[in-house]
Amino acid sequence: MNRELALEGSPAYDTARQKRRRRNFLIAGLIVLAVLLGAFFAFGGSEESPATGPRAAGANGSGAPSVTVIVPGQSEIGRTITAAGTLAARRDQSVGVSGSGQVTRVLVEAGDWVRQGQLLASIERSVQSQTAQQQRAQIAAAQADADLAQGELERARALEERGFVSKADIDRKQAAYDAARARVAVAQAQLNQTRAAIGLLDIRAPTSGLILERNIEVGQVVSPGTPFAFRMARGGEMEMRAELSQEDLSSINVGMPATIIPTGTDKQFDGRVWQVSPVIDPQSRQGEVRIAIPYDPAIRPGGFAEARIGAGATTAPLLPQSAVLADATGNYVYVINDENVVERRNVTVGSVDDRGVTIANGIDGTESIVSRAGAFLTEGRKVSPVRESAR
Repeated sequence: MNRELALEGSPAYDTARQKRRRRNFLIAGLIVLAVLLGAFFAFGGSEESPATGPRAAGANGSGAPSVTVIVPGQSEIGRTITAAGTLAARRDQSVGVSGSGQVTRVLVEAGDWVRQGQLLASIERSVQSQTAQQQRAQIAAAQADADLAQGELERARALEERGFVSKADIDRKQAAYDAARARVAVAQAQLNQTRAAIGLLDIRAPTSGLILERNIEVGQVVSPGTPFAFRMARGGEMEMRAELSQEDLSSINVGMPATIIPTGTDKQFDGRVWQVSPVIDPQSRQGEVRIAIPYDPAIRPGGFAEARIGAGATTAPLLPQSAVLADATGNYVYVINDENVVERRNVTVGSVDDRGVTIANGIDGTESIVSRAGAFLTEGRKVSPVRESAR
């Protein structure tokens, strides 16, 4: 003990107290440093993988890293088949030209809605109109001849009763009257033919629907060999035509719901399968599925889209996405065998959604699957599995 004792509250007393406090802090810091160094030398040399999580050694103290595993079992999962394809009009109609001449009017544009029988375009008809007038005059002349022949026949029959006209004269007059009537009928038929030809110079919509293309212009000379004056979608009905593998095609039936997502937009449209191809292409081994879609301006024939077809439910293992790995050879998972050794198992992925990854082939659901950080493991390594509950 020092001979000079500082009185409490004096400056000397405060100085001594501050020195003791600094000394205590220094001692505590040295102790913490010693603990950290001890932990470093105790664990730094052991092999540790990110897959082990917070445990560096198994419960048995063997030094094997702990990994989280899951036994997925079998889950009932709604099966979704994804396919790509093109958008098209469900009933694509070509509106052709039946007459010949120069186009005088075009009354619709691509994108217009039309009703059945609506006038789409007109072709010049002056020549046909003149022909019709000439034929109407011919009918009038033929009718006059017929009326004259009828009058002569009636007078001859009146004279026949008094014996002034022979039976042969009556027969000749009857024949002349019949010939005149025939000439009237011929002239009338010719006029009807001309009127029909004039009617064909009006291009009309065969059904109600949406005009997809306009391929004629005013002043253009057309003929019956011009088959595609217009293209239209009957009723505006659209569809998607998707190509599916033979295996997927066997799971599709008419009436199944589908979701259509056109490329370049985030819009989704509800559709329904209305036709499944009865044949498989021998070259591609694929068949066509046609999905009906209600009209929308975002559905443009010729565009590309993705279809997700609800193909019922299936029973399969369901894994978290972190459990399924991939490399150049395909998808795989790591399985922990009975000896706690890592094994690689190649798998076939069925579908991927928010719930996880459905495994179509490769595992049956009874295996212990590494659920996280499998990319940091290697096949053949011994681990200490820690099981978590399946989803």
